[in-house]
Amino acid sequence: MENKLSLMNSKFETVAWGLLLIWWGVTDTDFGLIPSLPAGAGWIGIGFILLGLNAARALNRISVRGFTTFLGICSLTVGVLKLTRSILELPPIEIPLFPILLVTLGMFLLLRELMRFRKAELGS
Repeated sequence: MENKLSLMNSKFETVAWGLLLIWWGVTDTDFGLIPSLPAGAGWIGIGFILLGLNAARALNRISVRGFTTFLGICSLTVGVLKLTRSILELPPIEIPLFPILLVTLGMFLLLRELMRFRKAELGS
C-alpha cells in the first residue's frame, strides 16, 4: 500500500511540475505566449497548481507537504495583490519581493530542521 501511495505521489508531482513549466512558458513577462494576461495571473496560476497538488494528495490519503502549501499560499497572495493593484490602477510599490520570499523560505526550512533536531533530542 505504501509503495502504491508513493507511486501516486510521484505521478502527482510530475503532473504539477509539467503544469508549472507550461504555465511559466505561457505567462513569462518577457517571452510569454500570452502577453496580454493581467498582472498577477502567473502568480495566481502557480498558487493554484501547488495548492491543487496538495489537494490531490489529501484526497488520495497522501500526506500533504507544508512546503508546497506555503509556496502555494504565498504565490496566490502575491498574485491577488498584483491583480488588485492593476485593477485599481494603483502606482507600483517597489518591494524586493523575490529576495524576501527566498529569505522567508530559507528561514522556514531552517526552523523546520531545528525543530526536528530538538524533537529528536527530546525523544532520546
